[in-house]
Amino acid sequence: MSLSLAESAAIEKISKLLYSFLPWKPHPYANPYISYKAIALELGLKDFYYAEGSKHQGIKFLLENTYEKKRDLFCKLITEIVRRGITYRNTKNDPVKREEILELNNLILQLQFKIPELWDKKFIDSLPTNSPVHVKPSLISDETKEKKDLQILENLSRRLIDISKLTPQERGYEFEKFLNDMFDFYNLNPKSPFRVTGEQIDGSFEFDGDIYLVEAKWQSKQIGFEDLAAFQKKVEGKATWNRGVFVSFNGFSQDGIKAFERAGPTSIICIDGRDLYCVLEGKVTLPQLIKLKIRRAGETGEVYVSAYELIL
Repeated sequence: MSLSLAESAAIEKISKLLYSFLPWKPHPYANPYISYKAIALELGLKDFYYAEGSKHQGIKFLLENTYEKKRDLFCKLITEIVRRGITYRNTKNDPVKREEILELNNLILQLQFKIPELWDKKFIDSLPTNSPVHVKPSLISDETKEKKDLQILENLSRRLIDISKLTPQERGYEFEKFLNDMFDFYNLNPKSPFRVTGEQIDGSFEFDGDIYLVEAKWQSKQIGFEDLAAFQKKVEGKATWNRGVFVSFNGFSQDGIKAFERAGPTSIICIDGRDLYCVLEGKVTLPQLIKLKIRRAGETGEVYVSAYELIL
């Protein structure tokens, strides 16, 4: 899958921003750990590291190929560059500045990623800052938006706890509203529950140009094969390009998932309550999670893999 123009532009800016963080190759008599080469080798990205050519092109090549071909390692790569870059820049009496990390965070958001460690307030506040005169207004507004976003996620998290205290009938209705608001927060253009030729659809949203039908369940028992197969039939009964997301707060039975995966190709993925809390805790954004689940389903046929496993 080739990168979009927006993704290429963001990575170009990131590669320029990270240029001074580390040497491309280990310096003679210096700690070999402090280099792009060391990070690439440790993360299994040696095929994306080349010794020839300019440093800028090398960094760009490493970032582009990791993002495109080993996307699950992209955040780890960035985190290690920053971690070791702080050490390296301190030895040069040119410490990494707060503004650099804020700008980096903003660029990473354009790639639909968010690295919690780099947004940590204690970490940000620990970094030296340039004179306020040199702080870009966009960076200040980004920081303000981040605070608002965190507040919204905290409110959604509290709502989820409140929903758990409701009666089963009330819980189902409020859970659908909760998901609709969560999709809206991530700009996924959600549609509320609707009926089509006698079928109840719990909602839909748009992601990367595709329409996803939603099935939402909050019940005491885990979802089994029958419910998954019924939802698959709903999705198949619409346009051929439709996909589906089955959201079950209490999860899916292992036997049901395995039987469904053996039944044949599918165009649905599954999300459970633990996945939702992973998003609400800021460990991954919902668009990132959907991408990771789609990729795993496409590569292995697994319709459910825990968010915590996917982001490790």
